[in-house]
Amino acid sequence: MEKVIKQILVLNGPNLNMLGLREQEHYGTASLDDIEKSVKEIVDKNGFSVEFKQSNNEGEIVSWIQQSINNSSGLIINAGAYTHTSIAIFDALKIIDIPIIEVHLSNIYAREHFRKTSLISELATGIICGFGKLSYELAIQAMITNIQKTGKKINE
Repeated sequence: MEKVIKQILVLNGPNLNMLGLREQEHYGTASLDDIEKSVKEIVDKNGFSVEFKQSNNEGEIVSWIQQSINNSSGLIINAGAYTHTSIAIFDALKIIDIPIIEVHLSNIYAREHFRKTSLISELATGIICGFGKLSYELAIQAMITNIQKTGKKINE
């Protein structure tokens, strides 16, 4: 018997643990805990679960991506500064065969030149940026809809 995996992994990169304190004009006043709480409310209402993680360590993020292969039906990632620099994260994302949504609190295309380059975008099913905390809420809704339509299945 096959069953749809209803686990979504949300990964957050460097300095996102400092949300609410740093550059509020770009990132808003919500903390990462506030965002996690909001995301969990949405997944709970839809019968899904979420694993919400943050690391300032590139290797740890790569390991989490690799572990998602058998455990998650979708990945939402805000890789922070690694979005623009990490070939290791890019290579790990190439390995997985689940939908990926790239998310950013600010509009990276309306900021400094170096932020306009994303190594993740070409691998992403979709990109949501520029809506602050709402970016995550939109991403989780989009992921749930995508999973419900396509459904990653496992054998029981």
